[in-house]
Amino acid sequence: MGFFYYDQYYFMLVIPAFLFALAMQLFVKSAYNSQSKIRNSRGITGAQAAARVLYHYGITNVRIEQVAGTMTDHFDPKTNVIRLSDGVYNSTSVAAVGIACHEAGHAAQHAENYAPIRIRNSILPVCNIGSTIGFPLAILGYFLGFEPLISVGLLLYALIAVFQLVTLPVEFNASRRALKVIEDDNMLCDDEYKGAKKVLSAAAMTYVAALAVSVANLLRFMLRFSSRRN
Repeated sequence: MGFFYYDQYYFMLVIPAFLFALAMQLFVKSAYNSQSKIRNSRGITGAQAAARVLYHYGITNVRIEQVAGTMTDHFDPKTNVIRLSDGVYNSTSVAAVGIACHEAGHAAQHAENYAPIRIRNSILPVCNIGSTIGFPLAILGYFLGFEPLISVGLLLYALIAVFQLVTLPVEFNASRRALKVIEDDNMLCDDEYKGAKKVLSAAAMTYVAALAVSVANLLRFMLRFSSRRN
């Protein structure tokens, strides 16, 4: 049962990564709350902003719908629907415009068959398996003293970090697309544009933080299991 005793690697690796992730969550909430109180001078709603991005990319087969909740905005490629939350769909806030355009940026990625999207979708089924059985397999191998099973378990668990790594260019690119159309179509004035960029940058950092937590946990487990070998 030595694996479950005091874990120095948890304090050295995971806790700092977790605190970083928590800080990023607070950062994005702060950015969203501040920019959701600022109305854009052109009175553009989130739904209208998303529609402008779709028009910019010549996309005509994607619907825009309202969905309940807060920060529940997403693009569903299976149904070709952009779903915008209550605080974004009809809102004229700077935050709403930025978030809506970001989701429309995802629609543009799918329309163009953006390479990182293809890669992420292709590895998703295997990553789901890895997130479910990777660590249990490694633990089982640990107690059985069967090194190959530990290695397979850690490899499957590592796919979580791989998926999050591939997600980064997808999210950053969607934000770049959003900000480019906002600027090209003159949706927001200078200060408003900076506010939208702040919201999207903060949101992107939450994905960086999630990757950091996954990598920290992976390193922690690798070090713990390797200590058994030594």
